Amino acid sequence: MIKGMDAFGSFAVNDIERARTFYHDTLGLEVSRSDEGLTLDVGRGNKIFGYPKPDHTPANFTILNFPVDNVEQAVSELSARGVRFEVYDEGELKTDERGIHRGEEGPRIAWFKDPAGNFLSVLEGK
Repeated sequence: MIKGMDAFGSFAVNDIERARTFYHDTLGLEVSRSDEGLTLDVGRGNKIFGYPKPDHTPANFTILNFPVDNVEQAVSELSARGVRFEVYDEGELKTDERGIHRGEEGPRIAWFKDPAGNFLSVLEGK
């Protein structure tokens, strides 16, 4: 029934212009704006839609993961652009002081938030 359709993910933000600035200027994604919201081009023909929601509550889980060749380098470059990485000092998701999780299982990963408080990540090895 829906096989072959062009599916896409979406997420809410509380300030569409701040989101556009962050995703375009800070993260370097191609972003197009419409009356309904933002379309993020995340590569290889994949699109994610961001829509305004005045009573937005940030997701408490990762909504978008960005695979990178080198997490250390990505964290350095994004930090220089003003991105603040989450630092966890206990539990399974413990990170170093830069916000990089180096667990024995799974990829190296670092979490950060967009201006609406949604969790995003850069992860190595995907």
